[in-house]
Amino acid sequence: MTDSGSKLKIWKFLKIILSSLLITVLLLFTVASIRTLSLDVNVGLQLAHWEKTNNISLVIDHHQREELLANFKEAIRIPTVSFSETEINTTALLEFDRFLRKAFPTVFSSSLVHHELVGNYSHLFRVQGSQPDLVPYLLLAHIDVVPATESDGWEAPPFSAKEMDGFIYGRGTIDDKGSVMGILQALEYLLIKGYAPRRGFYIGLGHDEEVSGLNGAKNIVRILKQNGVQLAFVLDEGLAVIDGIISGLDGPAALLEENPMPRLFGLGPERYTFEHLAHKFKLPMKFVMSNLWLFSPLLGRLLERQENTNAFVRTTTAVTMFNAGVKVNVIPSLAEAHVNLRIHSAQSLQEVLDLIHATVADQRVKIELVEGFDPLPVSSADEKSFGYQIIKKTVLDMFPTVTVAPGICVGNTDSRHFKDLTSNIYRNAFFVLFRFHGINERISKKNYEEFVVFFFNLIQNCDIQKLPEPHSSVHEL
Repeated sequence: MTDSGSKLKIWKFLKIILSSLLITVLLLFTVASIRTLSLDVNVGLQLAHWEKTNNISLVIDHHQREELLANFKEAIRIPTVSFSETEINTTALLEFDRFLRKAFPTVFSSSLVHHELVGNYSHLFRVQGSQPDLVPYLLLAHIDVVPATESDGWEAPPFSAKEMDGFIYGRGTIDDKGSVMGILQALEYLLIKGYAPRRGFYIGLGHDEEVSGLNGAKNIVRILKQNGVQLAFVLDEGLAVIDGIISGLDGPAALLEENPMPRLFGLGPERYTFEHLAHKFKLPMKFVMSNLWLFSPLLGRLLERQENTNAFVRTTTAVTMFNAGVKVNVIPSLAEAHVNLRIHSAQSLQEVLDLIHATVADQRVKIELVEGFDPLPVSSADEKSFGYQIIKKTVLDMFPTVTVAPGICVGNTDSRHFKDLTSNIYRNAFFVLFRFHGINERISKKNYEEFVVFFFNLIQNCDIQKLPEPHSSVHEL
């Protein structure tokens, strides 16, 4: 065979390879473009025919507004602080019990509501439904707060509920007395208006969530289990309306660890978060986020460059305590560090521990697990998910321009104790950008009123027998 003949065959082979690659690229680009133009997972049940319900509307007049704000401020002024598992302000918790009974007399006197104290200071309400065949749900919140002192730099005393520029300042305004008071205020209004639910539900108010909920929420779960209760869903504090968290990703940001945990983007629920948000972005990010089946590795690399989105990508670590040495001119013989890890939903506790041991790989370093547990199972967020779709509908009825998306809430709450009662645990703080656990925790008066309206509407929206058939534009790839 001549050299020219061999070269011709090689050239033909290369042309075939290049042509195949070009066709593959064009095909992928076409599919991705079609998906980019048509994907809007938020359409789903918005275009469906929902079961008609005779929902009562809530119009809060001036007198009611003054009363609900006064009650909320009084709740903030009661210092229901949890310092540790063995040190809680029981005097304040007893005062809060008396306050709730005074603030919501209809809730505590209605024949539809059964109330019991749990663990001396927590509260469990059962609201009876007219159709017992409908699976109940639970609204969860907590009464206790973390410590706070004015010397930390607060603009107002942390238990003063001082009002400034339309905001109410105080420990617990966001975490979590906004939910406690919002839920009970909504139920109070509904009962006054003669509302009787078709679907029964529970309200759980824990008193020690900030120190693990072992005497409050855990005992509420025990009582529900004893009564054979299974729940359609649990709704607890958690994520909020966010703005600007993912915008631009301008420039690199240094990672916190020299040996970060492995990148796991796309292996957990975060994929659905970005697919729900894709239609809100402009090109080229819209193209990328609409096609995570193709671009997950790329988006994962972008997200890990910012501290506030790194938790979407991997298990995060933070050194929270470090002790070493007793004198400035003596080399320490011992050093101790406490490290807090927020485990990605695609990893287990044991996998994380194994990675830590493999990374440290030093016999001089003793590694001890103080406390830990696996991430909760991922709750459903598709068009057949009753809890998710009811929450979504309630938000969109109030705020039509908001995009509702499933997300990852890396902090733990009392809701983790309820995993045996339901596979659907949702966490949302409703329309608030946080300052929780920090100085100057606050909520606007308008925002607190929205809490009340949200729960007022949610409870009624749950009264449908079942979800409508979806009208979906999601493409399976």
